[in-house]
Amino acid sequence: MTADATTTRVVLTTTDSADEAERLARVLVDARLAACVQIAGPVRSVFRWEGAVSVEPEWQLWLKTDESRVDDLTARLVAEHTYDVPEVLVLPVAGGHAPYVTWVTSEVAAPGDG
Repeated sequence: MTADATTTRVVLTTTDSADEAERLARVLVDARLAACVQIAGPVRSVFRWEGAVSVEPEWQLWLKTDESRVDDLTARLVAEHTYDVPEVLVLPVAGGHAPYVTWVTSEVAAPGDG
């Protein structure tokens, strides 16, 4: 795998507390759906929900995975999340340090993938 041709994906989500962010991160890493998760926060989110504009502190999670695991990660994230409509954005990775992207892929390999 070259650094310019990766199947690595970054999935973004937010949640309402540091404890919840860490719980989600642990669940997804333990399930081998994410190789690692960075948690940043609090961040300040401004959004319209149910007709009103809200400003709330949130914690942002950056989940690293492989494209082959995105659907399973998304399903588990939505099932575990406390929000009615959690943010789940999948970003392609255009390049990166080849040993790192290889590590991500190996960490999230589904059972029987190799």
